[in-house]
Amino acid sequence: MSKIKEIRAKLKKMADRKRAQALQRFFKTGKGEYGEGDIFIGIKVPDYKALAKDYKDISFSDLEKLLRSKIHEERSLALTILTGQYARADKERRKKMVDFYLKYTKFINNWDLVDMSAHHILGNWLLDKNRKLLYKLAKSKNFWEKRISIIATFAFIRNNEFEDCLRISEILLNDDNDLIHKAVGWMLREVGKKDLKTEEKFLKNHYKKMPRTMLRYAIERFEETERQAYLKGEV
Repeated sequence: MSKIKEIRAKLKKMADRKRAQALQRFFKTGKGEYGEGDIFIGIKVPDYKALAKDYKDISFSDLEKLLRSKIHEERSLALTILTGQYARADKERRKKMVDFYLKYTKFINNWDLVDMSAHHILGNWLLDKNRKLLYKLAKSKNFWEKRISIIATFAFIRNNEFEDCLRISEILLNDDNDLIHKAVGWMLREVGKKDLKTEEKFLKNHYKKMPRTMLRYAIERFEETERQAYLKGEV
């Protein structure tokens, strides 16, 4: 039996129909929703993370098969394995992983898939490199690639580098997708954890035209009186 058949057989045994139904509602898989058509089989995160350890060294070919799957948990498993492989790899191997990641962004197509991988792989890779690629992704017609662009900056924020996050946030400021608003607000909040003055300077320049959700996420950790001042436009 091939590794892919083994993996799929094990995933099938872990499947739970009731959990799958709940996940499909949570990840908005209905007609016209952001996750339209995504299929869940109802696997607990600890279960497929344990499975990822068992198959941590599978090939790009097998990872591609999982990542191309219609089943969400198979794509999530592929990214969990890829992230682990990236952490252990040398520079040459990491370059191939980043190329692989960028080749298949169309299958990294729900917010959890982006959030579990973008900063660990793409962001980490770009720590000591030119970051023009992120600005290209930020202007993509694919809103998952836009989310990848801003979440990737989490790696820079953790390294006390904020400029790219702020510049990409400006690009995405007028985006009409709520999932982008949440991602930008989250990253701005992370900037604030590292350097509150930098976040506040950005907010004072932009908060009046920021989407409400983006602003709420960005100021989530502020004192209540300050939060209300921003929300009322009185800063």
